[in-house]
Amino acid sequence: MKTMSSPWARFYSNSCCLCCHVRTGTIILGVWYLIINSIVLLIVLSALTDPGQYHLTTAELGGDFEFMDDANMCIATAISLLMILICAMATYGAYKQHAAWIIPFFCYQIFDFALNTLVAISVLVYPHTVQDYLRQLPATFHYKEEIMSVNSTCLIVIILLFISIILAFKAYLISCVWNCYRYINNRNSSDVLVYITTNDTAVLLPPYDDPTNGTAAKDPPPPYVSA
Repeated sequence: MKTMSSPWARFYSNSCCLCCHVRTGTIILGVWYLIINSIVLLIVLSALTDPGQYHLTTAELGGDFEFMDDANMCIATAISLLMILICAMATYGAYKQHAAWIIPFFCYQIFDFALNTLVAISVLVYPHTVQDYLRQLPATFHYKEEIMSVNSTCLIVIILLFISIILAFKAYLISCVWNCYRYINNRNSSDVLVYITTNDTAVLLPPYDDPTNGTAAKDPPPPYVSA
């Protein structure tokens, strides 16, 4: 009897952070993202109710860009609500062992990882954009002069190292969520056994309780009639 295997099977693990199950880790991660996005939503809603509290003048922004206009606030509110929904679905799916509910959160992780990778590539290909970005910061920004005084090459290396650490951490979280998805999928489909014959043909055996497996009770014999 052979077992089905894939090149990615070596990366599969039921534990994460060396201390907890991937299902528990996914629940903790979903709750953490849920808390963060709830805080962001509260900040955005408070800015909508009191625009003057988060108002930035043109001199502070260093240009003619209005940071807290109505369009940006509405977009931020919609994104926060969507993220809260996605995180709640992932937490519920991991808790109730519904693998399909975890897929939106996994797709968000992939999208976020791709964006951070593009940022790292842009910094590597166009290093002068970092200095341009620092010059556009408002004069009231803390440590602006100290950061601009650092050698540009060293600054690029520090930024790339920092982004690389973030990407490695995000990749590990992605693997934890993916392993949780696979664990729940395998657990839900454990009632079907998969065997590989010598011609590499998969044969699906029905569950034990299925009446087609030949173990169902036969019809009783006809009643005995005396002569």
